[in-house]
Amino acid sequence: MTSLSCEQVLRWLEACADAFAANKDRLTALDSAIGDGDHGANMARGFAAVRAKLPELAGKDIGAVFKATAMTLISTVGGASGPLYGTFLLQAAGPASGKSVLLHPDLLASFDAGLKGVIHRGKAAVGDKTMVDALVPAIGALRQAQDGALHPGENDSIEAAVARAVQAARTGADATVPMVARKGRASYLGERSAGHLDPGAASSVLLFEALLRVMQAPR
Repeated sequence: MTSLSCEQVLRWLEACADAFAANKDRLTALDSAIGDGDHGANMARGFAAVRAKLPELAGKDIGAVFKATAMTLISTVGGASGPLYGTFLLQAAGPASGKSVLLHPDLLASFDAGLKGVIHRGKAAVGDKTMVDALVPAIGALRQAQDGALHPGENDSIEAAVARAVQAARTGADATVPMVARKGRASYLGERSAGHLDPGAASSVLLFEALLRVMQAPR
């Protein structure tokens, strides 16, 4: 597979809604340990609202889909998650504007723009125990795959690139467990934040896993 269609993007967002509904209790438990305990409910509610809007997004270009999704998340997800995930998709909409299909370089450009938006808004870096710890390696894996740095000859397969991004996101999220949080509510706990998986990093993994499931499904 060398591209991602608008139809697949819509199915990805629906798969995200399924994933956050299924993982609501898990994310809530993670957030209860080091945060406000509302991350699971917030993400499930936000993507349920996104799911409800999907029928009216059919036929629109991918940039418009990303923008509409971003605005829905910003308006329905509480805490820091809404603005951060909304920013990711709002910035991702720029490179995808007017496109009905994303090639590997297009997907990388969109997600890279989204990552830069998150970093700018949240002022977080790798090692701060946030969603950035999962997003940075995931998007780095997309970039390496495009450059053929990992497996020469596979750089034309967007599915293989996303599969590598999933693994990188999982590894990045797992790396947050021993970290002491330096951003967000978890940072108030100081050393007591160590030993827990960051809920934002965990939810970022769910986004990439959902995308891979859609790409692996029969077209």
